[in-house]
Amino acid sequence: MNTSHYYEDPEAVTSTEKNIFATPDQDGSDVRGPVELGDEDPRRLSTRRKWVIILISSLIAHVVTAGSSIYTLAYDQFNTEWRTTRELATAGLSLYTLAMGLGPLLVAPLSEFYGRRLICLWSLVLYLIWLIPCALARNIETELIGRFFSGAASSAFLSVAGGTVGDLFDHSQLQTPMLVYSITAFLGPDVGPIFGGFICQYTTWRWTFYALMIWTGVLLALFYFFSPETYTPLLLRLKTERLLRQDGLDVDVKLRPQGLGRTILISCTRPFKLLVLEYMLLSLCILTAFTLGIQYLLFGGFAYVFRTVYHFELSEIGLTFIGIGVGAVFGLAMDPLWRKYRDKQLKENNGVPEPEFRLPAVAFGALCLPVSLFFFGWTARPPVHWIVPIIGSGFFGVGGLLVYSGIWTFLVEAYPVYAASALGANAFTRLVAGAAFPLFGVQSWLGVFSAWFFGAGGGPLPFPAHQVWETYQRCFKICEIVSIRQIKGSIVTSSLKVPAMSCVMTAANAQVDS
Repeated sequence: MNTSHYYEDPEAVTSTEKNIFATPDQDGSDVRGPVELGDEDPRRLSTRRKWVIILISSLIAHVVTAGSSIYTLAYDQFNTEWRTTRELATAGLSLYTLAMGLGPLLVAPLSEFYGRRLICLWSLVLYLIWLIPCALARNIETELIGRFFSGAASSAFLSVAGGTVGDLFDHSQLQTPMLVYSITAFLGPDVGPIFGGFICQYTTWRWTFYALMIWTGVLLALFYFFSPETYTPLLLRLKTERLLRQDGLDVDVKLRPQGLGRTILISCTRPFKLLVLEYMLLSLCILTAFTLGIQYLLFGGFAYVFRTVYHFELSEIGLTFIGIGVGAVFGLAMDPLWRKYRDKQLKENNGVPEPEFRLPAVAFGALCLPVSLFFFGWTARPPVHWIVPIIGSGFFGVGGLLVYSGIWTFLVEAYPVYAASALGANAFTRLVAGAAFPLFGVQSWLGVFSAWFFGAGGGPLPFPAHQVWETYQRCFKICEIVSIRQIKGSIVTSSLKVPAMSCVMTAANAQVDS
């Protein structure tokens, strides 16, 4: 049976999804064969239309991540207006980031049931609503509550937008659009302080949230008018429902044998199952967690170093993040090199694409991160010119972009049906670290010399990078393993001689549906 391009492994298709493709009549005979999307397939959209959708989704991911850090240079204004502590003001960043990590665990699976468009629209509307108390807050308690719920409302795009890229492009075309999405999401936290520094210096911190509301409102309108539904299983179900109604059949009984509550429960636990069952996914999540945690740690680190060592003003401190942005642009410019290397791997693998082909760039990017931190930490001192540590931060831009884009592309390719759940699991671990690191960073900036502090922060990063590379090398070795699959309630044990990663993926796909 010719199913959608999403279901490359027929055993990974659930019973609900199988009913989409073959709709039995009451006597058990098929009234229709496989349902084809035809011109409704998102991958048949014009190239221009695809890139419009990608750019809108990327800009939304950009504003969501920029919203986490745009007010980080307003801590002193909070202290003056509300007589609060710097640690409590920093909690606003941590709560926003934590909520962004918790939200995808629910939102991402719901998007797989209801589609991406509806979830994203509601997410942006709620995000706009929760920005209002942030802008009008009269005490730190109201501010922290607004920050938490605005972060939770915005969380859909951290997992859903990455899935949208996979909806529109096949594996051979996926690298460039995913890189564009990655650079906008990666630079969001760095662009936030640039705008926030100028806003806080020349107006008031409240305008940081007014600016976010205007920015989000414009993107909400663009998304509503120009971004259609792209989730293929939902489009198949809607088309099949339409065909069933034409035949006078009961749609709910035929297409939704599992109750809505059970479906949501299974989907909400799937990210945790992926983390537990997938050693490779867990390793990549740990790497991105370290990367984002240190990136958020740099917000306070840059402010402390350039204020105390180089005596910068707020607007000038914000501009110091341009170094990371320039580095990310260099990382984007390296895309043709990695594409050429991937083509070489494809040729050696007889033209068969594998998700693991994305990992060499991840390993290289992970090695750039500690180089950047050591460079920054040991040069941010007088009489060294201020441009030198900023140049060092550019290596973090290169490494962070390669890590994020490579891992996100790998997850979309390795889990095509459950891309949103895999990205949601990654977002959870990544943003929990992003929420925790700034809290202990406050004491570290004040109590530890910056060179030792940033050097120690970069030290652990080569270890997950080494693990990624070792796993990548093992992926293509022929080995004999035992895969345990749970199929229709029974345990089937089979001895297979296949690439190791393929066995792991197959076993995990069978178990996450249980």
